[in-house]
Amino acid sequence: MANIQWFPGHMAKAMRQVKENLRLVDIVLELVDARLPESSRNPQIASVLKNKPSIIVLTKRDLADPQMTKRWVDYYEQHGQPAMAFDSTQDNLRSLETKIREVLADKLAQRAARGIKSQRVKVMCLGIPNVGKSTLLNHLVHKKIAQVGNRPGVTKSQQWLKAGDSLQLLDTPGILWPKFEDPVVGKKLALTGAIKDTLFAKDDVALYALEHFVNHHAQLLEKVYHLTPEELDQPTVEVLLALTKRMGFRDDYDRASERLIFDCRKGKLGRYTLDKIPAKKG
Repeated sequence: MANIQWFPGHMAKAMRQVKENLRLVDIVLELVDARLPESSRNPQIASVLKNKPSIIVLTKRDLADPQMTKRWVDYYEQHGQPAMAFDSTQDNLRSLETKIREVLADKLAQRAARGIKSQRVKVMCLGIPNVGKSTLLNHLVHKKIAQVGNRPGVTKSQQWLKAGDSLQLLDTPGILWPKFEDPVVGKKLALTGAIKDTLFAKDDVALYALEHFVNHHAQLLEKVYHLTPEELDQPTVEVLLALTKRMGFRDDYDRASERLIFDCRKGKLGRYTLDKIPAKKG
């Protein structure tokens, strides 16, 4: 299988705009998918941000393993990178604002010392496609301003949004990087919806998903699709064929693959996290 890639022209333009607008903001929110915190981080972002204060925000935490989400937040914090998890369906602006002011405490104190009156903190929101930026922003501003879609590439331009009395948020288009060095990263991004569905083979991604669930959540496959332990104790290709029959699709494994992918995205198979915490060196 060829490596999954997707880097439309507007993403290169968006990255240039990010570099140009960094000087206008006080802090950056780097949004990542809580189901794959590292795999959904654009590796180009770190070099672009340099010394700009930033917070990693693990979105869609309602779809991820809660214990793993906590471990990932702790991991980032222990490595000097401020982080927090956020659920756009229930968390409020105050928790995000508190974290932002905590990270910018010294800068805000310096402003106060110079007699600068209270002003809005300017925040840039970055992330890969379909990571939940627009959903989060609409939730924070209590209006349907940012365009939302359960597919990548919806936001095509940058826009400023006011949140509460103290934040001004700059939304940006989702930005991937030109080449995934690890082909598994491409499969993870495809499974969770960061890459257009027309750009990858459904059965390849479904086989990756089945391998993960068989190894880590076999009971969910048994419960949701009524697969037996004997059916799961086979090569992954055979598991996909068994799943196809269980779904009533006969030999149409492409259709079964698509159904499995959508079920994973919607949380039908429960809360899961694909990325593991890196092992400690030494």
